Amino acid sequence: MNAESEVSEAVTIRPATANDVPLVLQFIRDLAQYEHLEHEVVATEHTLRQALFGPRPYAEVVFACLGGGPVGFALFFHNFSTFLGRPGLYLEDLFVRPQARGHGIGRRLLQWLAQTAVERGCGRLEWAVLDWNEPSIGFYRSLGAVCMDEWKIFRLTGAALSRLATGR
Repeated sequence: MNAESEVSEAVTIRPATANDVPLVLQFIRDLAQYEHLEHEVVATEHTLRQALFGPRPYAEVVFACLGGGPVGFALFFHNFSTFLGRPGLYLEDLFVRPQARGHGIGRRLLQWLAQTAVERGCGRLEWAVLDWNEPSIGFYRSLGAVCMDEWKIFRLTGAALSRLATGR
């Protein structure tokens, strides 16, 4: 058994609880720093608590733990494929702390997500990756993931979202 599989087998996955909201926010900030997008993080503990643990939870978070301590996280939610006629899982964020990379922790998180998708009757697991993030792209391809090059992501936020919502 190699060192990566030994570490991977020692990794446990656990769901986040409401008490973990500060830790979730720290992982989000760490990911944003890695992606050079710190300036875009406006989430607060309050908004995350409402979104993750309020009356209508919109997303779920799991932590990858090594030696009892969280070293990675994944935030995901359900979407729906009209073509498949089935739900899917959308992975919004996956982050492994730099000191824990290269030991199978990201793979273990994705394996857990794939198992969860299958158990929930989902037809697919999908996510987006920044085009400059070659290490992650290579890793995803090694798992059998396919890049959907023909698709472009469009986004409405802030004033543009408000203008469309109000018909202006």
